[in-house]
Amino acid sequence: MVLGRIAGVYGVRGWLRIFSHTDPRTGILDYPRWWLGEDGSRREHVLVEGRAQGRGVVARLEGITDRDQALALIGTEISVPRSELPEGEGHYWADLVGLAVENCDGVALGRISGHIDTGAHDVMVVEDGKRERLIPWVRGRTVIEVNEDEGWVRVDWHPED
Repeated sequence: MVLGRIAGVYGVRGWLRIFSHTDPRTGILDYPRWWLGEDGSRREHVLVEGRAQGRGVVARLEGITDRDQALALIGTEISVPRSELPEGEGHYWADLVGLAVENCDGVALGRISGHIDTGAHDVMVVEDGKRERLIPWVRGRTVIEVNEDEGWVRVDWHPED
């Protein structure tokens, strides 16, 4: 599961600026081992230390000791195995991609193809082959019900929106 990416460097001793998808942003520091890379070329790295820095997060990984090594990692995805993530009442976007979306009247709107993090709330990207809809992920308001087992999400959304 992708939890963030390396957004830049911090200082000259190999510290990294992290863009975290976790809530709170520092939640990414709860995972002692990060897998860096894209799809089939991920390598495991040990988190040595990290902290909030301004509105972001900075971290130091084992074996990354200078700015040049850190620069080479910019843009790299940070992942952890799905089995290490806590189970709870929420949903992970990776588990929602591909689910069918229908409105309260039973009208099929398409399937979730991704999401956008706007800061205020997430927005699900729903595609039906003809058009793309951006539907705010607001539980109890636009998102009425989620059934991962049966593979669908019910939303309060007009089909023409």
